[in-house]
Amino acid sequence: MLKVTKVMCEYRENPVGIDSAAPRFSWQLKGEGRNIMQTGYRIQVYEDGGSFECPVWDTGKVECSCSVHVEYKGPALKSGMRYYYRVMVWDNKGNKSDWSETAYWEMGLLSPSEWRAKWIAKKEIDGEQGYLPSPMLRREFEVRGKVKKARIYASALGLYFLELNGRRVSDWYFTPGWTNYNRRIQYQTMDVTDLLKEGKNAAGAVLGDGWLSGDLAWGNASKTYGKRIALLFQMHIYYEDGTEDIVVSDRSWRASEGPILMSQIYHGEQYDARLEKDGWSKPGYDDSDWTGVEILDHTMDTLVAQENDPVMIADILKPVALIKTPSGDTVIDMGQNMVGWVRFSVRGARGTKVTLKHAEVLDRDGNFYTANLRNAKQTIEYTLKGTGDETYEPHFTFQGFRYVKVEEYPGELSLDNFTGVVLHSGLEVTGSFECSNPLVNQLQHNILWGQKGNFLEVPTDCPQRDERLGWTGDAQVFIRTACFNMNVATFFSKWLKDLKSDQLENGGIPHVIPNVLGKDGHSSAAWADASTICPWTIYLCYGDKRVLEQQYDSMKAWVEYVRAQGSNEFLWNTGLHFGDWLGLDAKENSYVGATAKDFIATAFYAYSTGILKQTAEVLGYDADAKEYAALYDKIIENFQREFVTPNGRLASPTQTAHVLALMFDLVKPEDRQRVADTLAELIHESKDHLTTGFVGTPYLCLVLSRYGLNDLAYKLMLNEDYPSWLYPITKGATTIWEHWDGIKEDGSFWSPDMNSFNHYAYGSIGDWLYRVVCGIDTNKDEPGYRHIHIRPQPGPGLSYARASLKSMYGEIKSGWEDCGDVLKISITIPANTTASVVLPAAQLDDVFEWGVSLDKAEGVLSCSQSEKSVHLELGSGDYLFTYVK
Repeated sequence: MLKVTKVMCEYRENPVGIDSAAPRFSWQLKGEGRNIMQTGYRIQVYEDGGSFECPVWDTGKVECSCSVHVEYKGPALKSGMRYYYRVMVWDNKGNKSDWSETAYWEMGLLSPSEWRAKWIAKKEIDGEQGYLPSPMLRREFEVRGKVKKARIYASALGLYFLELNGRRVSDWYFTPGWTNYNRRIQYQTMDVTDLLKEGKNAAGAVLGDGWLSGDLAWGNASKTYGKRIALLFQMHIYYEDGTEDIVVSDRSWRASEGPILMSQIYHGEQYDARLEKDGWSKPGYDDSDWTGVEILDHTMDTLVAQENDPVMIADILKPVALIKTPSGDTVIDMGQNMVGWVRFSVRGARGTKVTLKHAEVLDRDGNFYTANLRNAKQTIEYTLKGTGDETYEPHFTFQGFRYVKVEEYPGELSLDNFTGVVLHSGLEVTGSFECSNPLVNQLQHNILWGQKGNFLEVPTDCPQRDERLGWTGDAQVFIRTACFNMNVATFFSKWLKDLKSDQLENGGIPHVIPNVLGKDGHSSAAWADASTICPWTIYLCYGDKRVLEQQYDSMKAWVEYVRAQGSNEFLWNTGLHFGDWLGLDAKENSYVGATAKDFIATAFYAYSTGILKQTAEVLGYDADAKEYAALYDKIIENFQREFVTPNGRLASPTQTAHVLALMFDLVKPEDRQRVADTLAELIHESKDHLTTGFVGTPYLCLVLSRYGLNDLAYKLMLNEDYPSWLYPITKGATTIWEHWDGIKEDGSFWSPDMNSFNHYAYGSIGDWLYRVVCGIDTNKDEPGYRHIHIRPQPGPGLSYARASLKSMYGEIKSGWEDCGDVLKISITIPANTTASVVLPAAQLDDVFEWGVSLDKAEGVLSCSQSEKSVHLELGSGDYLFTYVK
């Protein structure tokens, strides 16, 4: 049987409210046997009210193996219209599938002119200043018949959530998300058909400062994008009789203050339950003491449909311990450094309070530690209304924490009354890794949880102190690891649009995206190169050519910015750079490692130019491809003249310099092994430990394994003493630390001015675990794992390792087990893909696949012998190879 499964539109199953004029379809194949390849497909589409008997688009049978990002090419799509589609495929074995299950997508509002709503805000009162209560807005409306469907299109300046007839409208949080509100602002589309009733209805909204006007960055700077928070609300009600009503935000709405007295992303929330307005979002509520609203003059031209996956509740954690600290504090241990908030239940007298403070760690004496939060208060204050059991959770704030200090709580405190609510962007977990070493398994856990905690709307550096910014350097060093752990295609596509919108006119790239640090903070090497590295990585991992089309102008502008710096267009030796940030070879009292900044800058200049050249080739921009190929060659030539001796020795004698030169192919082929051997010597001089920072660490083990130093890469990864990836785990880490020694051997802390315990950059070692230890990689000529490379590289210290990746084509698996004299390698290749496999330390005649010789094994398309390994070409299927080493 041949079957079409996991039918998606723009990476999502049944998305509602998209604005792409040419949505793309993807699907997966399931079938019996091996080497299943699609040879043709057919897609049918009809619009709501029609049928497949009379489709608006029917491809007919298309002789093509494409099953990912197949573009809609039918008639122009209509605003608010739902379209249904199905897919049929043929394979190379003469099979024809049935139609897939019917799926759908729905368009949002496609033109600014279709917005009838106005931006409305609670009226200002003279003298208002400081943190203001979150305004509540409401209006009633009539539903005059049987509803066929109803949609709300909504956004806010600031943050918002909606209620309809007393019920929360969606399970999304922190909408409309973080963008530069003055250039791009997302709106959300919500299906509210089931929330309406005939007769009187009511809509309500609560607004928060969020990123628009709340405190951002260090120094508690506020009002970054504006002073006034506002709602945009437009509901279309379609009746069974074919008529339509539209309910919009306008002067008819009423406004009031409510129980949320303060809600700030960094500082937490103050909530007074005595001020709750029961029934405020239900019809019939008496709002006579509410005030009118103001209409703000704000454009609709910057509105875009929701692009990435909104923030959602992803996990629920129960506390693991109740601690009485040496200083007498009552502290709850959640058992995991997490991001989100605490939901709690309480009973007490009216006016009594619950006060919670949040922290990542306890100090060496076991006391609650908050110095590393800097100015972020991370405090929840709840005042009881005193009517029995009360349950509360915050609204427009999130905390980064493992420990919760309970400063006030009426009655006896029970852990059963507290729940950790984990929040992050709603990204599918796609990767898994497991091996024989429990500490390495915990490392993988920490990598994933670091990603969860920092992938909330944008890829932040940390989620707890007064920062939480979209640092470009952190994002680019981690993106390949991120693409394995989760499906981050839409997450980064949206963030890259933010990057492009914040890019300076001269092509410079701000240090953080969205940019809240001003125009002076921009264009550091390795940070700003996120503008090229990130879109290229998304293309490699998802086969998404559109992200390259979307970002090409930005990528080109960045390379041209660098090209214009200094007196030599082929070297980059000017500007402000972070260098090898937090490198352990830094001078005393410096955050910057010893590798020369112009070495790093020119290395990344070459790397970005090479990416731009390849991007131009993919997009068919032949003139640009030729120009940037020539520029790339000149940069390499000048790099070698400036930083490499005639005998192939690097001018910068650091681990990071050698790593970059090898990773980016900056030295002549005949000199590369010498440079690799020198890298090994430098590591040995450091007693087989790394000295790299943010720039060198992501590539260190990849380079070692590439140049025959796999055992040394394993040694570095398995080190348990400082500095190493496993050292924090021996100190109880459950996420990745910002510093190799955030907690020192004696239990003291690194400087509190910059010591995050949830900072994913060093989690980039995950890329090596997945691509080298288990060997799962893609091919740039057939990206998105259309053609898969499997080359596991076992090493000393592990007896087995296995990984899986849910690619766009299906699940890929690679695992190995060292049984002494025999090595077992298990592989899964999804349908409609092929794979090149390298079996290490193998001889053709000794390899068997499920006990069958390779020449007789189904799905083995070819096999050959090299000096040290067996090379195979495989079709889809599950395989088990065994051989004597």
